[in-house]
Parts: sequence; C-alpha cells; structure tokens
Amino acid sequence: MKKTIIYIFITCLLSNLALAQVDRTKAPAPGPAPEIKIAKPEFFELKNGLKVYVVENHKLPRIAFSLLLDKEPILEGENAGYVSMTGQLLMSGTTNRTKTVLDEEIDFIGASLSTSASGVNASSLTRHQDKLLELMADVLYNPSFPQEELDKLKKQTLSGLAQSKEDPGAIAGNVRSRLVYGENHPYGELNTEETVEKITVEDCKAYYDRFFKPNIGYLAIVGDITPKEAKKLVKKYFSEWERGDVAKDTYDVPKEPSKTYIAMVDRAASVQSMINISYPVPLKIGSPDVIKARVLNQILGAGFSSRLMQNLREDKAFTYGARSSLSSDNLVGAFTASASVRNEVTDSAVHEFMYELRKIVAEDVTEDELQSAKASIMGSFGRSLESPQTVARFAIYSAIYNLPDNYYNNYLKNLEAVTIADVKEMAKKYIRPENAHIVVVGKSKEINTKLSQFGEVKYFDTYGKSYVPSAESMLPDGLTAEKVIADYVTAIGGENNISKIKNVEAKYKANMMGRDMIVTQLMTNDLKSKMSIDMGGMIVSESVTDGSDAKVSQMGQSTPLDDKTKEEQILTNGLFSEMLLQDMGATLKLVGVEQFNDKDHYVLEVTLSKGSTYTVYFDSTTGLKSRYAKNIETPQGSFMQTIDYTDYKEVNGVKLAHLMTQKMGPQNMKMEATSVNVNVDIAADTFKVN
Repeated sequence: MKKTIIYIFITCLLSNLALAQVDRTKAPAPGPAPEIKIAKPEFFELKNGLKVYVVENHKLPRIAFSLLLDKEPILEGENAGYVSMTGQLLMSGTTNRTKTVLDEEIDFIGASLSTSASGVNASSLTRHQDKLLELMADVLYNPSFPQEELDKLKKQTLSGLAQSKEDPGAIAGNVRSRLVYGENHPYGELNTEETVEKITVEDCKAYYDRFFKPNIGYLAIVGDITPKEAKKLVKKYFSEWERGDVAKDTYDVPKEPSKTYIAMVDRAASVQSMINISYPVPLKIGSPDVIKARVLNQILGAGFSSRLMQNLREDKAFTYGARSSLSSDNLVGAFTASASVRNEVTDSAVHEFMYELRKIVAEDVTEDELQSAKASIMGSFGRSLESPQTVARFAIYSAIYNLPDNYYNNYLKNLEAVTIADVKEMAKKYIRPENAHIVVVGKSKEINTKLSQFGEVKYFDTYGKSYVPSAESMLPDGLTAEKVIADYVTAIGGENNISKIKNVEAKYKANMMGRDMIVTQLMTNDLKSKMSIDMGGMIVSESVTDGSDAKVSQMGQSTPLDDKTKEEQILTNGLFSEMLLQDMGATLKLVGVEQFNDKDHYVLEVTLSKGSTYTVYFDSTTGLKSRYAKNIETPQGSFMQTIDYTDYKEVNGVKLAHLMTQKMGPQNMKMEATSVNVNVDIAADTFKVN
C-alpha cells in the first residue's frame, strides 16, 4: 500500500514538473500541414473527344453524372440574356417528350435532372442509371426549344429585372460590372428589358448548336459504379454525339481606372447607401499567387473576424456586414469590397474602407492573423474533400486550367508555406486603393459633397451609363411639396369630384411566392380603412383603422402596435389621405427627382407628427401618385418596402390605381383590381378596432 502511495506521489510530482516547463504565455507553434492524398479518378476519352472521369463510391446505391462544357463567356449583344435562357430551355421538352412527360418520367424514378448554359447534371439511385442516362441523352441531343416556354422565361426575367431596379445591391452590382469590365466585355454586359424582349428561339438554337459539342465536354461520374460499368454506359449513350469545332472569342483585358473616383447612383429616397469598391486584377486560375491572395483576402474581408468586419461592424457599427473578395479568373479577376451603411455615415464608411486597404498594403499583418486565416481556409478545404464530387471536380479543373497534377494534393502544403512577407507582396500587387471604382448607390443630395474627398464624383444611371445632372433632372424652380399635392388632386379628378366619393371598396387578385390570394380593401374619406388578405378561404392578414386607432392581425393573432405605427397605418391606408397630411400635423419635404420606369418622379418625404417617416413619389408629367416607399428595419437588416401604383382608371369622375405592386426584399406581390366600387353601404362595426 505504501509503495502504491509513493508511486502515485512521484508520478504526480513528475507530471507537475513537466507541466511547469510549458510556457503558457505563448501559443504553441503550428504543426506541419496535414498530408492529403486525393484519389485519382479513372479517366478515359471517347473518340468524339468527350473526356470522362469516374470516382467510385459504394457507400450508397446512388450515382451522379455531371457534364461540363469548357467554354468561355460570350458577348450576347442586343439580345443579352439568351445564353442563360438556352440552358433553362433544355429542360422545357424534347422532340420525343413534352416538358410534362419529361418531368413525370424524372419524378417516377426519384431522380433529379437540371441543365444550364454550361452543361447538364443528373442523379438517381444506381438501379435507375440506364433510364436516367436515356433521359439525359434525350435532353442533350433533342431539345425542342418551345416558343411558349421561352415566352414564360422572358416574362419571369422581365419581372425580376423590374424588381432588381429597386434593389440597391442589384443596382450597385450592375454599375460595378459595367464600370470594371466595360460594355464590350462579357462580364460587363447587362440584361435589360430591351435586350430580353429581343430574344428569339433562333438565338437559343444557335448557341446550342455552337457550344454543345463533346470535344469540349468533361463528364464526371461519381457513385456506386465501377470504371468498367461506367465505360460501357458512356459508350452506349454518348458515343453518337458528334464533335465540332468551337472557336473561342477574345476580348481586351479590362484595366483599372487611372485614379480612384466616386460613381454615384442617385436614389433620392434612400436612407442607406450601398458602397461597392472594385477594380479588375490580373489573377489567373492556378497562378502561384492564388493561394497567397486567398490568405490576404481572408485577413482583409472574407470572414467575421476580418479587418473590414471588425472595423465597420464591430467597432464603428456602420453596417451589418462589410466584406471583400479577390477572385481569380482566366479572362480577368476582380477585387471587390462592399457594405450597406446609413446615409449619415457614408463618407465615414468609405474612409474606413480606404484606411484598411492602405493599411494592409503599408504594414505587415500579424502572426495571429496569418495563422487564423490559414486555419479557416484549411478547414474549408478539408470539408470540401468530404464530398466525392470534389475529387471529380478537381480532376476536371486540373485539365481545363492546365494545373499541375499535384496542385490539389499540395494545396495545404502550399497554404502552410505562406508567410507574412507573401501576404505583403500580394497586398502591394493586388490591393489598389488609388485605382478603384467606388460605386455608391444612395441619396446624392445628402452625401455627394462629403464623398468628393475620395475623388471626382461622377453620375451614373442604374445600368452604369454616365450622365451629367442637368436642369431636367432637378426640381423646377418654385415647385413646392404643397404644389405637388395640389397637382395630384387635380390629376385624379379635382376636389369637386373627390368630395362626392365617401368610400371605395376594391377587390384584387394577387399572387405571392406562387400562392393565389384575394385582397379586399375598404377606405373612407374620414381615414377609416380595412384591408384583408384571403388565402384559400382563410383570412391570413387583416388591418383595421377607425380614424384614431389601428389594429393589425396575422392568422387571427393581433400584433402590438406603437403610437407611431398606428398613426402611419391610419394616414397611409385612408382614402385620398395625401390631402389631409398637413392638417394632421405631418411635415412634407420635396427632396428631388428620381427616375424609374423611364420617367421622372418628384420625391416627397413625409414625417408624421409622432415621428414615423416614409416617401411618396409623383409622376412629374401626369401628377399621379406613382410609389410609396418605406425603409423597414428587421433583425436580418434593412429592407426598402415599396408599393407602385399604375393602371389608373376613372371611377365616378376620379382616377384610381387598378394595379398595385408591392415589393420588400425578395418578395414581390402584384395586386390587380377585379372590382372597384364607390359609395357602398358599410356595416356599423366594419371598422371596429377594440
């Protein structure tokens, strides 16, 4: 027993002595990069030039086929948008199967099949592989390009374009692309309403005929299959595919601007500014610089602990998120840094962006930053290896971009070798704060003067076309908020006709996220209102005001409203309430002219007596109200909610909008009037709030 006690005592003593020799004030030195061995896929090539990579994985009885075409982007010209539509149309039916039949056969075997302008992807249980490849081959060889499906795609695209025109992020992206790459480069080309309208079936067929050739194709087969079985299947379904010459287009390499400047996109109602700092960089895929540049960007703005995020979000509280990217591309890479910030801190946010860009060029990063960045990238790379598809993708990329055979096997070793000096070298080479396009989408009147410290302020529209603000785009001399309201009253019918209308009852058919709804709206000239949304026979939302109080309920549950929100509900839902705003203590401010839907609109800011604010737009030509807009704060960030008023029709001598389009974030709801009646009988308790 004593020997046991002595043994334990000596063991503990030795352990404590060993621990005492560890210096806990210093982080342990990083270990060597983990050695990875990425299996090499089985490879074979058909006589028609189709290159095939097979990755065996028998863990599950599933199989996936991914066909990728090695093609460069092309200029689409005055029909821009047809390339993407070609890829979508491939799934719209074949000469052997209608779209309905094709979808049913895919669903029957529990498979997935999708197409794009760059290839085809399909997967199913292994036992259905023959049927799956039969369907895949039919889609690949025999697309029918039905006109009615193209018309649907065009309609959907036009709807998306209309929505994106009000999205500051989408606007900044459009302008950035046009400025960084130029309109004569595929990456600088934009889809517009005009180009989409011009797209024809012949455009799509021509693209398909030019690029869907086996000799530029790479087929990855991953799953429960042997190379021998795969070769037999591929020969059966793809050997008849005819090869053809595919010429590659060439383009001038975009250059960075000679001097940094501000590209201002004026949005008179914006309460936030979207900032996007960008320029092209000559960073090719597979270049020795790529891994080093990734470490640089990880430190600068790729993660939550990055410098941009810590500065603009955590320290300054300017934004929900500030990020950057440094991308490689065989045509041309790009650097981008962006954030959405409040109007009043726009210039301060740009200053902090430029401070961080200059700092990372001038000063070394720290050892902690370097090791943290490496660890993050290493973890991301390691997680990607969990997918068998990654092995096939690495093999295909190695072939397409002519990478060394051991490029991915040595990825972590090369990552671990990156030094502080390497990061500094990359920063000097690729971070160019003095040669950048600084795109700012925001309220020019409030921010342009302060932004001039960063360079000349130039003006661009939402598609990146430059213009010089002129008298036509400015408010006419002598125009006031009161005059805009008076012109609106005249435009809809005049005070005499308006006074004859005591109430309006309107019913609308609507659709949001694929679900049909009926919206019923009842409004009176003494600020009482009721609006309900019926979905499948159930009232899912209802709002009621009685002129002095308001109530909102969702699925029968009341939502608490503060006094500011109640006042806003009353005044925005009331009939012809614009005529009563000032009598109710509201402050009206005419702030500028904004263009949308190819028209100029006067922008009127409304501040209610209890502090709520929103914006109303009026067509500068017709005088009619064209839009309501309000910035909505949510836990996910700020969103601009808008309601557009169009299709005005006369009812009892007064023009009323028969089409309202509501947008907030990604949601878009169009409400078309099915009936509009005036001076209807109203039950006594219709507007009961309590």
